[in-house]
Amino acid sequence: MEYLSANNKKIKRIMGLQKSSKDRREEGVFIAEGIKMYREAPAELLREVYLTEDALKEVGEPSVPYYVLEPSVFAKISDTQTPQGVLSVLKRPEHSFEEVIGEGKTGADVNGPDAGGSNAGNPERTEAPLLLVLENLQDPGNLGTIFRVGEAAGVTGFVMSKGCVDIYNPKVIRSTMGSIYRMKFVTVPDILEAVKTIKAKGIETYAAHLQGSAIFTDYDYKKPTAFFIGNEGNGLSDEITALADKRLFIPMEGSVESLNAGIAAAVLSYEAHRQRH
Repeated sequence: MEYLSANNKKIKRIMGLQKSSKDRREEGVFIAEGIKMYREAPAELLREVYLTEDALKEVGEPSVPYYVLEPSVFAKISDTQTPQGVLSVLKRPEHSFEEVIGEGKTGADVNGPDAGGSNAGNPERTEAPLLLVLENLQDPGNLGTIFRVGEAAGVTGFVMSKGCVDIYNPKVIRSTMGSIYRMKFVTVPDILEAVKTIKAKGIETYAAHLQGSAIFTDYDYKKPTAFFIGNEGNGLSDEITALADKRLFIPMEGSVESLNAGIAAAVLSYEAHRQRH
């Protein structure tokens, strides 16, 4: 156990990691604040922990190097209004594009006797890929919430354009409420090429669009499925919309013109979940 002062180099480093995506990328790490995020952190990802004495009493001694801070010092490195006194530094998880999209396996492929995963051999459930393809999402809370909702609804992977907010932004991490540890995701350099590959793998693609040709409940999502969700202000680009196999819309009453990207993702994901169960 080591006590750190406000002028310690480690404190300045953590402050840099909180603010700079470049620093996080160069070190290959991200920051997760809070007791829940610490307790759920995979052991293979956890690198070091910074905590107050009160938090240390609550969570016990970490199995990795840890540093004890006065509350006033901890407040300097925290990105929250009411810090819980625990900050974890973790290695970034690595997921390949092929792993994230599941290679386009059908329900029959994954439910056979040689299938792996928690639903193997269960004919009542399907592990057919259920993907969320996210184009240029900018709101950290939105992206984090989509991860959380996606896990709850059985989404199998997330494909993000390079124009999306940094997935390792502390606000995104906090909004995932731990889903970042358990979900497969990848940021791709060319979202249009990624979509073409997804389609080539036999995954049906659906663009959530105000000019959709059918209501979202009209389609069959028990087969391999990918939903396209666009930017909060501009929606999906014309280019990615043109690649979708089908366009769908979510009906709205009153004067509402569109739904929050996170809500739209939740509605579509849970419809797929309903059909698959």
